[in-house]
Amino acid sequence: MKRETSTDYRHPFRPKLIRFANTVFGALPQRGPFHVELRADKLVDAAKRKTGLDDLGDPSFMEPLERLLRSIDDEARLHGVGRLITRTRIVSMLATRLRIEKLYREHPEIDRQPLTRPIVIVGLPRTGTTLLHRLLASDDTRIRALMSWEALMPVPVKTSGDPASRVTAAQRAEGALRYMAPDFFAVHPIDATGPEEEVLLLDLAFRSTVPEATMRVPSFADWLENADQSPAYRGMARALKALSWQRAPSAPSWRWVLKTPHHLEWIDELPKVLEDPVIVWTHRAPNEVVGSFCSMIAHGRGVFSDDVDPFEIGRFWLRKGKRMVDRAMEARERVGADRFVDVRYKDLIKDPVSVVRRIQEKAGLTWTENTEKAMRDSLQHEKKDRHGIHRYDLSYFGLTEDAVDRAFAPYRSTYAV
Repeated sequence: MKRETSTDYRHPFRPKLIRFANTVFGALPQRGPFHVELRADKLVDAAKRKTGLDDLGDPSFMEPLERLLRSIDDEARLHGVGRLITRTRIVSMLATRLRIEKLYREHPEIDRQPLTRPIVIVGLPRTGTTLLHRLLASDDTRIRALMSWEALMPVPVKTSGDPASRVTAAQRAEGALRYMAPDFFAVHPIDATGPEEEVLLLDLAFRSTVPEATMRVPSFADWLENADQSPAYRGMARALKALSWQRAPSAPSWRWVLKTPHHLEWIDELPKVLEDPVIVWTHRAPNEVVGSFCSMIAHGRGVFSDDVDPFEIGRFWLRKGKRMVDRAMEARERVGADRFVDVRYKDLIKDPVSVVRRIQEKAGLTWTENTEKAMRDSLQHEKKDRHGIHRYDLSYFGLTEDAVDRAFAPYRSTYAV
C-alpha cells in the first residue's frame, strides 16, 4: 500500500534525532556562543569568511534581508533546527552572490550571453506546472532547464567548472529533506538532478516568495507585495547567463524553459530581462487547486516549525492566490496577449504531447520524432502518486468551495475554469 500524506498539519512529522536536537537547542540560553543568531551583518561576515570574497554586487539586497530576518525572529516561531537550517541557507545564498560577482569580474563576456525566446511557465501552484516543465525539459538538445543542483549553486565553489561537487551537495540536501519530511515528496517531488524553479535565483535578492511559502513571515510578505522586483529579476538574468556560459561559452544553441508561480505577480518584469519570452499560463479550477497548495505550504512549514496553523495558511493563501491571478490578468495586456499560451490542466492530463507541441510551435521550434519520443519517455517517469498519495481537503484549512469560487470569480469567468 502506498504511503499517504499526513493531514495532521499542527503536529508535523519529526524524526527522533531532530526532536532531540530541538530539545537541546531549546535548553540553550538565547544569548551565547551556541545561540543561532540571525543578524544581517553577522551572516554577511560569515559568507565573506566562507568564500574569501567581499563584493556582494547590488547592495539593494540588504533592506529585504534585514526585513526578512526581523520577520523570522518576530513571527516565524522556528524550532532550533529550523533556525540553523535558515542561517545555513542564507549564508549559502550570500556566498553565491559573492561567487557570481567574482565570475563576472573574471569573465565580463558572460553578460553578452543571450536569453532569447525562453519559454516561461506561470500559473498557480498545483496547476500542472511541474509536469509541463519536465516534459518541455525532456527535449534537452534544444531546450535547457535549470537543474536543482544549479539552482542551489549556480556557480562553482572553486575555479573548476566541474559540477560533480555541486550535484553531490544537492543530493545531500535532497536526502536531508527526505529524512526530515518524507511526505513532502508526495506533494511536490524534488530531484537533485532534475529541473527546478528559478524562484531560487530570484531569492538571491531576498525578494522572492520562498520565505512566505516555507515560514510564517506575514510582515515580510506584506512588504514584498509593494517592493521593487527589478533587482530580483536582474539578478535572476545574471545567474541564468552565468549558467548558459558554463554550459556553452560560445553561444548556446538551445533556449531556456523556466517555471515558477512567483512570476504571476510580476509578469511585467519578464520582458525587461528576457528577450521575447513565450509565457505559458496553466489553468485549473481554483477549488481543485487551493486545498492542494495549502497542503504543500503546511508540509513545507512543518520542516522548520512545530507551530503550524492550517487555518492561518488557508486565509493567507486564498488571498495570495487571488492576488496572483488578478495581477497576472492586469499585466497580460500590458506585456502583450500574443506572448501567451494558455494551457488547461485537463488538456495537459488528457493529451500532454499535443499541449507540448502547441507550445513548441508557438516558440518557433519544429516538432520532430525525437522530440515526441523524449516526451513519451518522460511521461513514463512522471507518474502520479509515485512518491505516495497526497491527501488534502479545503476544510482542513477552514475554507469552502463557495468561498474559493467567490474569491476567484473574475479569473474563473475569464478563463472558463
